[in-house]
Amino acid sequence: METKLAKAGDDILEEAAGILKHGGIAAIPTETVYGLAANAYDVEAVRSVFRAKGRPQDNPLILHICSMEMLYDIAVSVSPLALKLAEEFWPGPLTMIFSRKPHVPAETCGGLDTAAVRMPNNRFTLKLIERCGSPLAAPSANTSGLPSPTSAQHVYEDMNGKIPLIVDDGECRYGVESTVICFVNEDTVRILRPGAVTPEMLREFCHVEIDGGVLEKLAPDAKVLSPGMKYKHYSPKAEVYILKGSTESAERFLRGKNTGKTGFLGFGNENVPESVTVFPYGGTSEEQAENLFSSLREADAAGCREVYVRKPDTSGIGLAVYNRLLRSAGFRILDADGGTDALQ
Repeated sequence: METKLAKAGDDILEEAAGILKHGGIAAIPTETVYGLAANAYDVEAVRSVFRAKGRPQDNPLILHICSMEMLYDIAVSVSPLALKLAEEFWPGPLTMIFSRKPHVPAETCGGLDTAAVRMPNNRFTLKLIERCGSPLAAPSANTSGLPSPTSAQHVYEDMNGKIPLIVDDGECRYGVESTVICFVNEDTVRILRPGAVTPEMLREFCHVEIDGGVLEKLAPDAKVLSPGMKYKHYSPKAEVYILKGSTESAERFLRGKNTGKTGFLGFGNENVPESVTVFPYGGTSEEQAENLFSSLREADAAGCREVYVRKPDTSGIGLAVYNRLLRSAGFRILDADGGTDALQ
């Protein structure tokens, strides 16, 4: 199959809508990461997404909508709190989980009785969903397990020859996937996957719990409501390690790496030996979220065998960065201050 890479525009909008309405799949832009889209109600199209990604069948997909009418077509009921959060954060990087109506295919939802729904904040994709007339199921447009794609070129690296079309709308704004929440009761939500809609932002409207799976490894047989909770994710071919400790300790640790195959993502204030290749990361959580996945991909392209990443602050969007790093590293944390491995 020849894969077309094309800039977002009205002509490509019609082409993409034609592909999706006739049971095909295509890569589309969002404000978080690029998605691999299919008609959420077309079981065969959804199966094509799983095949193209190599994604486990029990890993649910997120349904992308362009209107509240589409939400009411999916959800059995929509609570006042859900409406309040939709009014505040949609379109945007917030996914909410609802009990699904019977016509929403179980295959789209990982076999669950619930559906994860969001309204993306990307003008092209909102128009595309409207033109298709149905929600689009769209996980990240990468090979399952690899770092998520924040540019169309990343998608091309993983999906060339597997899908007919990649729509290029530039770099993604946030660089990490959406926040996923479920509703505990009428005034409490639980964060299943952190993202750019932070716990601090949600607490302005309701009580917030953080699911244990955000920072802990789940059992292989665990049933999960959200993507990104169960399997090793976001990981390059290089071995990733989280490096905690002071700047001085991190510098001392890196001085012992002399193979020339070591990569490093730091805060920008470290004195790094020439034998270590430095990739963009940043001194703020926002910069780290934007750079993380693209830098892990760059480390693979540079031939790094191992990549060390400074442990981020976990407030705000930093919680999402740390969540992605834990899964990328397989929960391997090195304490540069104490020199010990803390395998979680």
